[in-house]
Amino acid sequence: MRFATVIDPAQPDRPRAAVLQGETWHALGAGDLSALVTSGGLVAGGPTPPVGGPIAGAVPVNPLPSPTKVICCGLNYGDHIAETGRERPRFPTLFPKYADTLVGPTDDVVLPAGVEADWEAELAVVVGAPLRRASRDEAAAAVLGYTVANDVSVRDWQRRTLEWFQGKAWDATTPLGPVVVTPDEVDPAAGLAISCRVNGVEVQRDSTATLVFDAVDLLAYISTFTVLRPGDVVLTGTPGGIGMTRDPAWYLADGDVVETEVEGIGTLRNTVRLTDS
Repeated sequence: MRFATVIDPAQPDRPRAAVLQGETWHALGAGDLSALVTSGGLVAGGPTPPVGGPIAGAVPVNPLPSPTKVICCGLNYGDHIAETGRERPRFPTLFPKYADTLVGPTDDVVLPAGVEADWEAELAVVVGAPLRRASRDEAAAAVLGYTVANDVSVRDWQRRTLEWFQGKAWDATTPLGPVVVTPDEVDPAAGLAISCRVNGVEVQRDSTATLVFDAVDLLAYISTFTVLRPGDVVLTGTPGGIGMTRDPAWYLADGDVVETEVEGIGTLRNTVRLTDS
C-alpha cells in the first residue's frame, strides 16, 4: 500500500494522512501521517485504518513532518566508500538529523549563497512499531514502509571538523517522500534502482541490493543503543557519484533542479535556492 500526507486544496491548512486506492487519495483520520503512526492508528503489518472519502486534487507533501528521530547512515555503498577513499566499515557510520531538516517532495531547498551544497540520493525506512534491542526478525517486522530522501549536504561546513553533523542538519534541506510504500510492495534487499539527476543529467545510479548494511540491519543495530518509535525515519546512505569527489568538484547552484528516484516508490523534484537573505 501507499501512504502519504497530502494537502486538500479545499482545506490547504490541514494536511491529512491518506492512502492511495487506485489513482485516488482517500483520507485516514484527521491528522498527518506522523500523527496517525505515533498514535497507533497505523502500525507495521497491521490493518489499514478506516478509509474516508476521496480527496480531490490531493497533493503529497512531507509524509512524516514530526518524527522523534531521524538517523542517517553514511558510507553504505561500495562505490561511495571508494570515491571518498575510506575503508569498508565494520559497523554503520551514523549521524542524526532533526525533523526541522525535512521538506516535502517538491519543496525548494533553501541555503545561503556561497555554500558548497551537494546531492545524496537515499532510500529511507520508516519505523512502524517500537524497537529496543531488536533482532533482525523483530526489526523486519517493524518496518512500516520505505520512502525516498535526499541528504543534501553542505560540504564546506561538513569539512570544518571530523564530525559531519554541522554539514548535515541544516533546516529544510532534506527532501522526503512523496509516499511511504509498504514492504509487501517493495523489497530493497532484492534490489531497487536508486538514482539522482541534476538539471536532467544523471549523477548517481545504483541498486539498494548493494547496501553494505541494509535497512533492517540498520534498524536492529540502532535499536541496540536508542529506542526507535513509530514514525521515526532512518536514511540508509547514498551511492557513489556525489559532487564533492568529482574533479573538479561540482556543487549545486541557484536554480538547479534535483530529482531523486527510487524504483517502485517515486521521485522527489526539488529546486535549489541559494540566497543572501
